[in-house]
Amino acid sequence: MRWLLGACLLALGLPLAAAERVVSLAPSMSEIMLELGAEARLVGMLDGGERPPELAGVASVGRYGQLELETLLALRPDLLLLWPDSVPQAQRAQLESFGIPLYVGEPHDLEELAGQFAEIGARVGHGERGRQLRDEFLQGLAELRRQYRREPPLAVFYQVWHQPLYSIGGRQIIADALAVCGARNIFADLQLPAPQVSVEAVLSRAPQVILAGSEEELQHWRAWPQLPAVRLRQLWVVPDKGLERPSFQMLAATEKLCALLARAR
Repeated sequence: MRWLLGACLLALGLPLAAAERVVSLAPSMSEIMLELGAEARLVGMLDGGERPPELAGVASVGRYGQLELETLLALRPDLLLLWPDSVPQAQRAQLESFGIPLYVGEPHDLEELAGQFAEIGARVGHGERGRQLRDEFLQGLAELRRQYRREPPLAVFYQVWHQPLYSIGGRQIIADALAVCGARNIFADLQLPAPQVSVEAVLSRAPQVILAGSEEELQHWRAWPQLPAVRLRQLWVVPDKGLERPSFQMLAATEKLCALLARAR
């Protein structure tokens, strides 16, 4: 199979034939194609949220979680870029059965994300640009770690949603962004990417800062003045939603997060 041949070439350090017809199955993957300067090779994309203007003319293959397989196959892709949760498991099994080369990206930390730029770049004929993005990203991370180091780390609760209450686990890439900023995810011991948690669990872990997507989602915490985050008035809106899209722009989003957390007492 073509995908197996590709894996063997990579393992041997040999160059891959560049994919010319790429379908992205996650917004973050579409952004990476744009950051690589490889958008001309993008023939289809799975929609989820607002599109970058540069990709307005790219064919849609459905929306997040609802892939249109017939539309995808009609585009005759020679590479699929997949985020594991972007399509249902049954459809992923179907994709694998078609024999189309498949790149699966699920970075658990920011260094893994940096490596992904080089890997995808190599597959789409933009290897030099991919390596450049990787190196720039790693250098930026090193500077943020140096600038925002804090001992002991700041205890942070990152609220994904409030009804019901969801957070992030320790292997979620946003948890690593917090660590870069001198903070620690209070639910780092949980393995699920987005675990459901209880109010009691949050109270017992006493976060010094609570982050959420909007002021509305933060309001209910004011009922617990014993929380350090409430007492210190450190209930803050996430400064850049780019934290939730693992692409090169996440470096700037992480820098904004670090600047916000640096204000914490």
